[in-house]
Parts: sequence; C-alpha cells; structure tokens
Amino acid sequence: MKKRYLAMMLTGVLVLSAALTGCGGTATKTATAKTLVFSQGADPRGLDPAYVDDGESAKVMCNIYEGLIKYKDGSTEIAPSLATDWKISKDGKEYTFNLRKNVKFQDGTPFNADAVVFNVQRQIPPKATDDMPYASFTYGPVAKIEKISDLSVKFTLKNKYTPFLANLAMTLAAPVLSPTAVAKYKGKLMENPVGTGPYTFVSWDKNQSLKLKKNDTYWGVKPKADNVVFKFTKENSVRASDLMTGGTDIIDGVDPNDIAKLKSSNMKVYQSDGMNINYMAFNCSRAPFNDAKLREAISHAINRDELVKYLYQGYSSVANSPLPSFIPGYDKAVEPYNYDAAKAKQMLKDAGKSDLKVKIITYSNPRPYNTVGGQKLAESVQNYLAKIGVTATIDSYNWTDYKAKLANGEGDIFFYGWTGDNGDADNFLSLFDSHEIKSTLNSAQYSSPAVDALLVKGRELPNGVERDKVYKELQQIVAKDAPWLPISHSQVLAAYSPKVTGFSVHPTGSVFFSGVDK
Repeated sequence: MKKRYLAMMLTGVLVLSAALTGCGGTATKTATAKTLVFSQGADPRGLDPAYVDDGESAKVMCNIYEGLIKYKDGSTEIAPSLATDWKISKDGKEYTFNLRKNVKFQDGTPFNADAVVFNVQRQIPPKATDDMPYASFTYGPVAKIEKISDLSVKFTLKNKYTPFLANLAMTLAAPVLSPTAVAKYKGKLMENPVGTGPYTFVSWDKNQSLKLKKNDTYWGVKPKADNVVFKFTKENSVRASDLMTGGTDIIDGVDPNDIAKLKSSNMKVYQSDGMNINYMAFNCSRAPFNDAKLREAISHAINRDELVKYLYQGYSSVANSPLPSFIPGYDKAVEPYNYDAAKAKQMLKDAGKSDLKVKIITYSNPRPYNTVGGQKLAESVQNYLAKIGVTATIDSYNWTDYKAKLANGEGDIFFYGWTGDNGDADNFLSLFDSHEIKSTLNSAQYSSPAVDALLVKGRELPNGVERDKVYKELQQIVAKDAPWLPISHSQVLAAYSPKVTGFSVHPTGSVFFSGVDK
C-alpha cells in the first residue's frame, strides 16, 4: 500500500512539474526558435529594389518587401497584395488601386497612398537616376501617379501598356519601401531594408551570411519559421556537402553532378521547368562584334547540342529562342545559326579575321540558368573557338564585380542569362530594346530600329494571336542579327533536408520563406 501511495505521489509531482514548465514557473522551458538556413552561390548586390536587378537580391527582398500586387503560388497569375483591388479605364491608360487598411512598415511607418506615390516618383523623371536598372522597364510607361485618397492611388500611362500589371508584381523596382527609412538611411537602404513583408532585416555579414527574423506585426499570415539565415557559398559541391552534414537546410544552384549523391543521402531534390535563358552574348557596340557577319561566324563555331549535353547532363534543354517554349509568343520555327566549324573558318577568312583574338569575361559562381557556373561554360566555348583559330582569353569575376564590368562594357564576348520576372514575352525580349542599353538590361548593347518598333507594338496590343505574331517576327530578326547565341533553358534545381516542409521555388526564381517550416 505504501509503495502504491509513493508511486502516486511521484506521479503527482511529475504532473505538477510539467504543468509549471508550461505555465511560466521557475522550471519553464522556452520553445526553441525555428531557424531556416538557405545557402546560395553569391551575396545580393543590394537590398533596395530600385537599384538592383539580380536574382540573389530578389531571393532576399521578396521576404522583406511587398508590392501592390503579387503572383500566386507556383504561377505568374496576378493576385492582390498591398492593394485589395484595382480598376483599369476603358482606354487602358488609367489604373486605380485601392490600398489595404491598417498595414504598417516594419519601422512603424503607416502604409498609405503617400508611401506608394513616394516610391514610384523616386523612379520616374525627374528623380530617376541612371543606376536604377529596372526603373525604365517598370515605370517607363507612367506619365504620372497621384493620390486619390489616403487609401487610393491612380497611375496614368503615356500609352496603353499590356504588361503593366504583371510588372507591378515583380520583386525588382515594384515593391513599396518605408519613406521614413529612405530618408533616415540617406542612400544606404541597400543595406538597411524596411518593407511591409513577413520578415524583417537583422544583419548582413558580406560574403558570409545575411539574417532575417519574423515580422511579429505582419498584417498577413505569420511566417512558420522564426528566423531565416542566407549563407553565401560560391562552390556548388561545398553547399551540397553542407546540406548533407546538416550545416544548412536548403541549397540552390545544384550541380547536376551532385544530384545522385544528394539523393543517396536522403536529401530531397526540387525540380521544375525553368522560366529562364542561358546565353552567350557579343558586345555589339564596338569592334570586332559590331559586325553582324562576324557574330554569325562565331555562332557557327559553337556546338550547342554537345555543349548542353556535356555540361548539364539532361537537366537543361538546348535553347533556340530567348523565350522558353511555354511563354506566349514563342516561335517554334526560330533557329540560331547551326554548328558548322568549316563555315565559321571560311567566314573569318573572308572577313580577314583568321587570326582573331577576343576577350571573354564571365562570372565565377553558379546561376539559376547555369548551375555549373560561368567558368566552365566559358572554357568550353574557348575550346570551340580554338578549333577555328580564334584565340580567346577568359577573365572571371565574382557576381557583383562581374555586373560592374558588364556595365562598363568590358569584354568582347560574355555570358549571361535571365530568369523571367512575370511570364510575359516582353520581359525577355526587352533585353534587345536599344532604350535599355543605358539601364544595362540590354547588356549586349544591341540596337535595331525594327526590333524597337516591334516591342512598342507588342506592348500596346492585347494578349492573343496578333501580339504573339509580333513577338515571333522579333525573334526571327534577333536570330539573324545574332547579338546573342542562345545556349540553354535550365531546369530549376534545389535541394533540401527531409526535415523541411513547404519549400518550393517560384517560376520567377524567388523563394518565399513564409510558408516553409521544419
């Protein structure tokens, strides 16, 4: 009987202890904060959406900032965000947005019409500056923006512009920042971001890591994880090893060579069709490649089928157009110049360029459209050029420095790519717009009056057959002029621990962490 009584007493003590633990007694054990660690190949260029144009920046910013509208999960279909609804005038030139009530920026500043007007006006004349790469692309069509009420704004466009709504959902240029923070940090918002999103910025140790924490005052559904840490590791293999040993939870930029190893270690591999293009480009603004026939000759020297099979091992497909095949307006009949080394040699000889020497510049880190990195791609092309007697040198840079080199017009040949921002053909084909040379989006510095005219026409036409015809004609012109040699469309590859749930990569390449848990 005594033993039974003693047992009952001990049980009671344990139950009481457990209760105290859960009710804030001296034995309270606080829940461990959930931290997601995500490893990518390079630092962001910066964290102010007005001044950057790269995916590394977007992956961080999309968790801090929001725009008036957003894309739905897994698609580029439009949905409300900081605007609850909108109305478009019959002539297609006026867009009126009703704004969400009771939203605050992460610094406590109220979100309202004044904040929206401020953010747009800083990216349109007369305030727009040359170092805002997406300003002209996103807001170029805007004649003015005005406050209708505290919770309503109206955009008036210069002309009808079909992609306008899609552009306003982008992570670049379109998000709304705290006007208070812009004034406070006086041009240093690149390292002090303040938005309305589900995560707030904590710190950034350059070339090492960047930390975010849950926004406890977020107006929407609260994030599942308390913290998100972005780790920056250039080498694919190192990121893969870090994942398998538990040092990170999720990695992007997966090298096809690592996939079998990751799967055998019970890691999950994420795959989807990529909305992207991986390309080689020529500097068309000066000799030697201001000559279209010389660009054609070099294009004939590259065996794209062999190159893509060797480098990407079935995880990329050969690209014939700047557009992925599922984008409306894609022309299945378009083809770049075919591989013909003998023809390439003869064309160089006819042009008096048999001893041609060129400078190649490339990036050192992996990219979403080129998972093996720019160095391997550049070396493969260098070997093809050597076979036709062209001597090519290669200079490789980290991503931030590489972008600066391109902006300065360095290199005769360079490698680049694009992940679509919004699923619209104009978003890809505007990279050939001569008006975007200054913004550096047209990095090849290619100019064609015919292409410019078709772009204007395509932007004004409604979606449908006639608009698609315009873009097909444009693709044929670009294939003949060869400012680029399209190389591949990459599958989106990422890997993550089996402990992670809810992870996906959006078609735009962004990773939204608010729904990710572990």
